[in-house]
Amino acid sequence: MKANKLTEKEIQRRIASDPDAPEATDDQLAKAKPFAEAMPQLAENLRRNLGGRPKSDNPKVAVSLRLDQDVIEKFKAAGPGWQSRMNKALREAAGV
Repeated sequence: MKANKLTEKEIQRRIASDPDAPEATDDQLAKAKPFAEAMPQLAENLRRNLGGRPKSDNPKVAVSLRLDQDVIEKFKAAGPGWQSRMNKALREAAGV
């Protein structure tokens, strides 16, 4: 079976059959704490050292935009990076 074709029943069977990753009990879940509360020093170190992606000199702005379906399909057909290619095409069209 392909991973994207698994039924919920098959997924649950595989979860239940994994001896290294037993499903948490209700009691365990009730006692669970957020990571930052359970290991505050490690959480702080991760926040400080990983901090996300570097700040951009030219940050992107999220917008909502309705475009024709065939235009989107054309960019997506070229594979990953279609949003960056679309941004480049818009920059060129805008003359910037």
